[in-house]
Amino acid sequence: MAVLPSTRSRAMLALRSGLTRAFAARTLAPQVYSSFATGPRQYDGTFYEFRTYCLKPSKMNEFLENAKKYMHLRTAYSELVGFWSVEFGGQMNKVFHIWKYDNFAHQTEVRKAVAKDKEWQQIIVPNLALIDEQENEITYLVPWCKLEKPAREVHVLWWNESADSRAAGRHQSHEDPRVVAAVRESVNYLVSQQNMFLIPTPFSPLK
Repeated sequence: MAVLPSTRSRAMLALRSGLTRAFAARTLAPQVYSSFATGPRQYDGTFYEFRTYCLKPSKMNEFLENAKKYMHLRTAYSELVGFWSVEFGGQMNKVFHIWKYDNFAHQTEVRKAVAKDKEWQQIIVPNLALIDEQENEITYLVPWCKLEKPAREVHVLWWNESADSRAAGRHQSHEDPRVVAAVRESVNYLVSQQNMFLIPTPFSPLK
């Protein structure tokens, strides 16, 4: 995951991923691919769970206020990497958050502990009525990628200070023959792609 500078507070964040790759039958040994990775799974067990909630249009603000007020109860059990509302890209009234786990056993332990936390359950159960759809994905960092926090109060998954800077950057990259060649090669493995612009919530570790 790239960490690059952007604007402060309501910095536009561009994502990502949502990439589903299919490879033609080859004589290679089976490898594990995910929507967050362009290569084989990393060797350690650490993974990131992407959660996407599609909310009822009239309940978006209520959900975010509740999340801001009570998220500390949930982060007592596992690390929240970031929590964003979706500004552009696909369905409206959507939130996207990333959770880090050491391995699947860790995730299982966290889920059991959270299920037994009466205070958290009293908060989360009523909030389920505010959600129309939920989606989650298990993802791994590619070997050449690191997740880290820069000195400045800004974090992005792909560098974009705004929607306009993204458009300008894409136009510039399309003039670079190296980028054009790489894209032409990569589309051979691409079935679908989804991009979203994200705005960090006040309680998001990544902003």
